[in-house]
Amino acid sequence: MKIAAISDIHGNLDALEAVLAHIARQGVDMIVNLGDIVSGHLQPRATAARLTDLGLPTIRGNHERQLLADPARMGISDAFARAQLLPEQLAWIDALPATLHLRHDVLLVHGTPTSDLVYFLDSVTPQGSRAATPDEVAARAGEADAALILCGHTHMPRQVRLADGRLIVNPGSVGLQAYDDDHGYPHVMENGTPHARYVIAEQGGDGAWTAHFHAVEYDWDKAARLALANGRPDWVVPLRTGRVGMLT
Repeated sequence: MKIAAISDIHGNLDALEAVLAHIARQGVDMIVNLGDIVSGHLQPRATAARLTDLGLPTIRGNHERQLLADPARMGISDAFARAQLLPEQLAWIDALPATLHLRHDVLLVHGTPTSDLVYFLDSVTPQGSRAATPDEVAARAGEADAALILCGHTHMPRQVRLADGRLIVNPGSVGLQAYDDDHGYPHVMENGTPHARYVIAEQGGDGAWTAHFHAVEYDWDKAARLALANGRPDWVVPLRTGRVGMLT
């Protein structure tokens, strides 16, 4: 069994197309989508159209929840996406589950099994962000009954195998390789390159899962120009470099 997991597309259609083309050459059995699909100043409507046509097993992320909430309290990425989306696309988002068991041993979550905002494989401290410890990951996994748990949200490709054998995997982000946030404490998340990320989880004959991470080239300069044209100069450096920064 081979599962390709994508997450955190954020309306970056060109990155998504590059990842889908790469996946098509890998002989996977299915593709799953872990949320934060359209929010951002790129191509939310076209991204939603592409994904609804594909019909992938998909869960919602915090941004899907937020863009359906009170417009007066909505962030700019969610507000831009909501204004672009068609009614049927909003209905599709509204129907997405928060978590999904693909089968008895595979669980899809966005943040953790109980929250779409809590980081699973990273921790935020007053000093910034860092990889989570095994004990922190185990506490967040709780009693989730799955040999493989696929998560997103942080945009950071990571995997942790717990002492009980459960494998938790974050594929990283398809569409945005760096951002800053103040949830918990001010921090940055940076991958250091602009490549679109995804993972293939493979189950061996013994039933054990392993993860293989991929970084895919696409026209990130084009994406950066589109973000700038749509009013997000703060996305230009992250899209072009995988680092947080502003145009100078």
